[in-house]
Amino acid sequence: MVAGTVHAALLTPDEASRLTGMTLTSSSVASKPSPALAADPSSCAIAVGPTTQAVFGKDWTAFLSATYQDAGGLGNYTMTQVVGVYPDREKAGALLRTLTAGLRSCSSAVRTDQDGRGSKWTYRIDGTTSNSVSWTATQDGGNGWACYRQAQLKGKSLLQVGICEAGDGRSTVQALTRRVAAEVRG
Repeated sequence: MVAGTVHAALLTPDEASRLTGMTLTSSSVASKPSPALAADPSSCAIAVGPTTQAVFGKDWTAFLSATYQDAGGLGNYTMTQVVGVYPDREKAGALLRTLTAGLRSCSSAVRTDQDGRGSKWTYRIDGTTSNSVSWTATQDGGNGWACYRQAQLKGKSLLQVGICEAGDGRSTVQALTRRVAAEVRG
């Protein structure tokens, strides 16, 4: 990994395991955002797919997404890291504003994944600054299953970290976001 690249910005499974206290293994890696997920209502596409093209678009100059899950492979705990680098800070900032507006306009939606499975989620913004937004997505009827996410603008990059678990991952996401942001080069 070369310092300053999107590859160097993301935590390895071993680093993520140390920071989360969970044994994590790599589940998937992508060099471009996946297609937007279907949402009902359709105006909630950003909320239901915050790591997809609905947010990260197609104008990036570098992109990397990595998802890790618990070592048992059961999906009881997942961590997602995404870094998109854009031509300039204005473009990256516009995407962060689009993400924040999309979250504000959607309190709940049914999300349909690429396998055609639907689930209902509620969304709550936990905090915003001019350079970041943090939010919680809770699956209705999911026995406490929720995703805690934070997106941050750094230079001409938009990064995002998410933890999904049946617990409270807010403080872990904040710590992970600080760590990934420290590795992102303007």
